[in-house]
Amino acid sequence: QVQLVESGGGLVQPGGSLRLSCAASGVFFRVVTMDWYRQAPGKERELVATIFSGGNTNYADFVKGRFTISRDNTKNTVYLHMNSLKPEDTAVYYCTAHLSRVYWGQGTQVTVSS
Repeated sequence: QVQLVESGGGLVQPGGSLRLSCAASGVFFRVVTMDWYRQAPGKERELVATIFSGGNTNYADFVKGRFTISRDNTKNTVYLHMNSLKPEDTAVYYCTAHLSRVYWGQGTQVTVSS
C-alpha cells in the first residue's frame, strides 16, 4: 500500500524559510519520480517542482531560485526547501509519486504572513 506523508508546514514571516518533507512507504522509492504541488484558496492546483529518479529536477518559474527539491533515497523521503517566502506562496503543499498512477499525500499547510 502506497503512503505519502507530508510534514514541515507552518506559519512563517515573509522572507523566511521552511523545509517540507514527504515520507514514502510501499514504493521502490529510488526509481520513482516525485513532485511537489500546491493549491492556494480559490486557485487551481499547480506544479511546483519535480525530481526524477536520477536526481534531475524541474521547477516552476515562480519558485526558481527560491525553492529546492531534493531526495534522500536511504530515507524514502523527498524534501522541498523553501527560501525567501512570499505571501503568495501560501497554500497547501502536496507531494506526489508517479507509479502505475499518481499517488497524492494529504498535504501540509504553509502560511506566509506577518
